[in-house]
Amino acid sequence: MPRVWEVPVHDSTRVRDVRMAARDAADRARLPEDRVAAAELVATELATNLLKHAGGGRVLLDVVGPPVPAYADERAPRVQIMAVDHGPGIRDTAAAMRDGYSTAASLGAGLGTCRRTSDDFDLHSAPGRGTIVMARIAARTGRDTSAALPVRAGGVNVPLAGGDYSGDAWACVRATDLVTVMLADGLGHGPQAARASTAAVEALRQAPHLPPNDLLRHMHDALRDTRGAAVAIAQLDTTAGRLSFAGVGNVGVRLRRADAWQGLVSRPGIVGAHLPTQLPMHQETWTGECLLVLHSDGLPSRWSPGPVVHALTSLDPAVIAASIVRDASSSARPVRDDTAVVVLSPRPSDRSP
Repeated sequence: MPRVWEVPVHDSTRVRDVRMAARDAADRARLPEDRVAAAELVATELATNLLKHAGGGRVLLDVVGPPVPAYADERAPRVQIMAVDHGPGIRDTAAAMRDGYSTAASLGAGLGTCRRTSDDFDLHSAPGRGTIVMARIAARTGRDTSAALPVRAGGVNVPLAGGDYSGDAWACVRATDLVTVMLADGLGHGPQAARASTAAVEALRQAPHLPPNDLLRHMHDALRDTRGAAVAIAQLDTTAGRLSFAGVGNVGVRLRRADAWQGLVSRPGIVGAHLPTQLPMHQETWTGECLLVLHSDGLPSRWSPGPVVHALTSLDPAVIAASIVRDASSSARPVRDDTAVVVLSPRPSDRSP
């Protein structure tokens, strides 16, 4: 079962915890030693920046796939490091990326160093709302599977109460022109819930060519000896511009087309335990103005899309996912479960994956 890490950073002693979590994640991703060191460096810089500029925040670490979906037999794992805060924000992000820029009497090389060291890097900041910085560290091996794919996927996974394992799991894989994104929420939380959701990911990798309703039946068999899970599956035919969806259980799904949002409804049940007899498949047209959000029930059901997801943006989908998690949380609405958010978005034509 994959680990996830959430490290609150509110004093200097937690910077070491972030660095150790980055090494642990890089070891689990089987990165070579030079990339392990890169993950440690980036994690340390981002954690230090949280203290210097935001008065603290949290760092989320996970082992994920590439942002542009790979073929199902290609794991290409990379360490994703996400620094999230509710601080004052950065007024000029372009300037902040330049070496030598500083507002805290420091060398000002942190963000520039992180960007150069990372394989994927993105940042979003809004004055008064806070900053999200995302970096991914990969082994820099394997063939390029990104050609001609017009979409990319990303997400965040936050375990309940800082636990070692999240009962949620997600994946996005490719089979020829089909891109399939899935989010599974294992019943309950902890290692047994993680076992169920991980089994759903493996079942997806075994049969990524199947349509969503048949994938749910395939997963139902694969999850019979687990607690079971709520599962939502969306499959995009990138050639036809058609999105197909089917789901079972309480995974939320919203599709944005231009400025309008609509919910895609799942059937009641539990994959692995109680599968509905009928699994209708919903279909929608997909265009370059679409954005798909899947989330587990750790996110409040009435979450409101913030300015990041309202605007057509070239942001990495993982940054969009992190902004949804950050802006939906508050002391009045405490998280009562693991929380995962996955975003499928158009890939900007003028930006590499």
